[in-house]
Amino acid sequence: MAPNPMQTEQDKSSRKKIYFIRHGESEGNSGPIRQSGSAHLTERGREQAAFMGKRCKSLPIQILVSSTMTRAQETADIIREETGLEIVSSVLFMERRRPSYQTGKVKDDPKSLEIDQLVFNNFAKPGYRHSDEENFDDLKTRAIAALRYLSDRPEEHIGVVTHGFFMRIVMAVVVFGESLTAQECERFLRTFYMENTGLTILGFDGLREDPQWWVWIWNDHAHLG
Repeated sequence: MAPNPMQTEQDKSSRKKIYFIRHGESEGNSGPIRQSGSAHLTERGREQAAFMGKRCKSLPIQILVSSTMTRAQETADIIREETGLEIVSSVLFMERRRPSYQTGKVKDDPKSLEIDQLVFNNFAKPGYRHSDEENFDDLKTRAIAALRYLSDRPEEHIGVVTHGFFMRIVMAVVVFGESLTAQECERFLRTFYMENTGLTILGFDGLREDPQWWVWIWNDHAHLG
């Protein structure tokens, strides 16, 4: 029996590969100051993004979705220069929001370090929030929304320029699903890391029962040598 063309197209649109790219090295990564959303790439970060752009030319990516933060936008722009891909921006893929007190402070500011310790030590405490930062519940909700956004897009191969901490939240949701607990997520935060312009590839199959998402590649940065 000949395949049903309508069913074939439905199957095709329900199966995807998502190519997550952490932004290139930023001023906040390399410098002594806690970065804001407007931190720029360093020269090294621009070189990393150019390497990634050359690599993306050999990948079947159809569109780039980028965090709205400057370092991600600059990374996406450099990749676009190499590939010609269209860029769509989304706040869903921004880095986690830290307590606003920390923005612009030196990284070894005593109060800022104390806040870091409090936030991390209480990450798994239900409802805990030091001040105005995103807590576990906020980040989990956003990661679930980000994955749904990607699964709903029509493209089969989507590049996403995002951030290291938030990417670990996404990974935890992929592995544990929407039942992810704060304790399970905390294990990911302690043990998974991502290099600047590291490439992570996830697969999605909307016709499968749970799990629909799976991990194909984590933090591949061979393009950096």
